[in-house]
Amino acid sequence: MPYGQFGFKEMDVYRLSYQLALDLFHITKKFPRDEKYLLVNQIRRSSRSVCANIAEAYRKRRYPKHFVSKLTDADGEASETGIWLDFAKDFGYINKEEYINLINRYLKAGRMLGGMMKNPEKFIPR
Repeated sequence: MPYGQFGFKEMDVYRLSYQLALDLFHITKKFPRDEKYLLVNQIRRSSRSVCANIAEAYRKRRYPKHFVSKLTDADGEASETGIWLDFAKDFGYINKEEYINLINRYLKAGRMLGGMMKNPEKFIPR
């Protein structure tokens, strides 16, 4: 794993979460206007926060407790995004197939983050 300044961009979990945030940006463009400052902003903020927390974790990887703490934040934001997707599905803004695809990808990101949290020593620079 590269440990350059922006090495977090090489991480599969970052790439997955970044693509999810991009996908959600485009999907939420179709939501009703009256959701712009409510559900749309919540989904966009929490999905982007997953990526930001992964980047912050990467920069703190010298300190395992800080690293795990930021990964925990990323995982929490991913879970929050899942709740907003539940609302989007139940309100009829996304269909069942979109929902399942997005939720499965967030679950995958969560498993990846969980593995990193269980083994932070693998990410400590030498």
